[in-house]
Amino acid sequence: MLLTELFTPKAIAAHWNENPSNKIDYIGSVLFPPQKKASLDLKWFKGSNGLPVSLMPSAFDAKATFRDRPGLTMTETEMPFFREGFKVKERDRQEILRAQESGDPYAQEIMARLFNDADQLIAGAAVVPERMIMQLLFPDSGNMGISFTANGVAYTYNYDPAGAWKTSNYFAITTNPWTSPTTSDPFVDLKTAKDAIKENTGEDATLAIMNSFTFGLLAQSDAVKDRFLTTIGRSVGYISDADVAQIVKDLLGIDIAVYDKRYKNESGVSAKFVPDYYVALVPGDGTLGNTWYGTTPEEADLRGGASNAQVAIVNTGVAVTQIIDSHPVNVNTFASEIVLPSFERMDSCALLKVGSST
Repeated sequence: MLLTELFTPKAIAAHWNENPSNKIDYIGSVLFPPQKKASLDLKWFKGSNGLPVSLMPSAFDAKATFRDRPGLTMTETEMPFFREGFKVKERDRQEILRAQESGDPYAQEIMARLFNDADQLIAGAAVVPERMIMQLLFPDSGNMGISFTANGVAYTYNYDPAGAWKTSNYFAITTNPWTSPTTSDPFVDLKTAKDAIKENTGEDATLAIMNSFTFGLLAQSDAVKDRFLTTIGRSVGYISDADVAQIVKDLLGIDIAVYDKRYKNESGVSAKFVPDYYVALVPGDGTLGNTWYGTTPEEADLRGGASNAQVAIVNTGVAVTQIIDSHPVNVNTFASEIVLPSFERMDSCALLKVGSST
């Protein structure tokens, strides 16, 4: 059987979808579920989500007073395009043929390696929006936006051009940071941010997202330990992570999500999605925004039946494409996506910087 009949975008998509580990969502895809649109342009309305304003009193038979639509702004930008692939070259193909003809059991292993390479492309495509979403939830020093560099080109998307979000929703804990366990008070810090969101938007932030390192700072605070000892009425030598989370839940009504997933950046260096020393405080109900996928050139122009190309779509908007070059004979497989998240509920989210490495 021809390689192009075994190793197709449709087969790659099925292989990806049938792998149980690929069904485990990133937290970003839950808070910012995927949506599909046709163009490159991304437009969304972001409301201030403020408290309701009481109606103006009016006399009978008088015309109504028209109010402005408070805090409603439209954000518009062009979504970025990503694409990467790999080749099955003529020499690679000869190795597969040789293994098949001799009944070599390694033929199956070679095919499995090809599908694994394709899976890595799709997995890499899934990392892109997760990195973007985590930059929105954990903007460096409160500068709300997305920035990355690809092929020597820097891309920057500013979600807070006037700096209003940073002024009201970013809390840098500098006086008693969590790195000082004897003086820090995480309860006060979390409650301050929670109350600010409630005051400004009327929403209740009930979920704190952080990594294990930052959670460790929280657990080491004397304020947390003292609260635990007061609650149980006896001295203990060790407080479990579950105990710490329960104390925060009982006192503030905030659940803690510890998120330690990692990825490799363009340089192949392992990096954390959630940075150290940061806590994102968000509403625990519903979604925060959307992950918008555009229609890639491959989906728009090749999916219809180009003679040398096949296309399949996975993960809502990732196009898996295979193109055969006839001279030399190469099978090119690549994944592409146009993706950018919107953040409609950003005013209902806060960020705490609870310490630093210096």
